[in-house]
Amino acid sequence: MNNESVEFMTRVKFSKMVDKLVAESRVSYMDAVLHLCEKYLIEPEDAKKYVSKVIKGKIEVEAMNLNYLKGNNESSLF
Repeated sequence: MNNESVEFMTRVKFSKMVDKLVAESRVSYMDAVLHLCEKYLIEPEDAKKYVSKVIKGKIEVEAMNLNYLKGNNESSLF
């Protein structure tokens, strides 16, 4: 997939790629998202339009487990 293919990236496609990368490489969801951003030249700030609610939830759980977020609704990554 090259830079032109990013125009055809969808939330479903990106989320499947994140899930696959997490399963195969045993990386965190945040690392998977950042890796795909780097690979497909997507600015991390722009990735939120490609990240599904399920993936966002998994990233938030990871962040809470690492004490990056408090366990309440006041903190949110997205």
